[in-house]
Order: sequence, then C-alpha cells, then structure tokens
Amino acid sequence: MKARLPKGYGGSNNIQQLARQAQKLQDDMENLTAELEVKEYEAAAGGGAVKVKVTGKMELTSVEIQPEVVDPEDVEMLADLVMAAANEALRAAAKEKEEQMEAISGGLNIPGMF
Repeated sequence: MKARLPKGYGGSNNIQQLARQAQKLQDDMENLTAELEVKEYEAAAGGGAVKVKVTGKMELTSVEIQPEVVDPEDVEMLADLVMAAANEALRAAAKEKEEQMEAISGGLNIPGMF
C-alpha cells in the first residue's frame, strides 16, 4: 500500500515555490547586508569627549578626541573612552543588522545566512 500526501502537499510545484521563496529571502538578505555595510554608526563617550564612527562592516572609520581630554598623565582614561565609544558604535551596528535580518526572515534562524 502506498502512502498518499494530502492534496496540495508534495509535487514539484511546491518544491519550486519553496525554492523561489528561499532564493528571494537570500537575495533580500544580501541586499540588506550590502546596504548596512556602507551605513555609518556614531557613538560618543565621556560626555562627547570622544566620538567614533564605524561602518556596518564593523570597521572603525573615524575617531574624534576633544583636546581637553588629552592628559599625558592619564593616557589610560583616554584609551578607555575610545574603547567605550567604539564598542557602543559596534553594538549599534550589530543590533541594527540583527533586527533587520530578523524582520526579513520572519524570525527564522538559518545557520550561515547571517
């Protein structure tokens, strides 16, 4: 005895439709990734004493330091401010990418897609 699938299940039409949907999802994600990679994110630390910009590619593109925070006696504090601002900008970029990808995928977590 052969098992039968309910009407509308199986067959090449459903597989082709699923393949088209998967391809569209992949294309949408690639387009979004390209869009986000050129976007810049800015963050500041120390009340604006240090500002940094990063791209969606997670690359640091700019560091601005106000002269009044440059203290040769406390280089460690300046380094901490730069790290704090850079990490905040990187988190903002990563968060936006995650949110946008989740919106496109409908919450699916597809390993290797993003």
